[in-house]
Amino acid sequence: MLKAFKYRIYPTKAQRSKMEQTLELCRWTYNETLAYRKNSFEQEGKSISKYETHNLLPEWKKNKPELKEVFSQTLQNVQER
Repeated sequence: MLKAFKYRIYPTKAQRSKMEQTLELCRWTYNETLAYRKNSFEQEGKSISKYETHNLLPEWKKNKPELKEVFSQTLQNVQER
């Protein structure tokens, strides 16, 4: 039989703020990726691969420097979803 443990965390105000900021940037990345893929399909009739969307991240990081605070693997995972 497997045991499961649950631990409750109590983040500080600074940690909570950082987590909310990260979540907001992930939301922004998801919405931008979705809009890009939707527009591409509607205008050109072609589907965009996940590798093409991953290649958008460096350009977005130039235009929106706060994205650099989130790990790149996290943003790539958001795009895959």
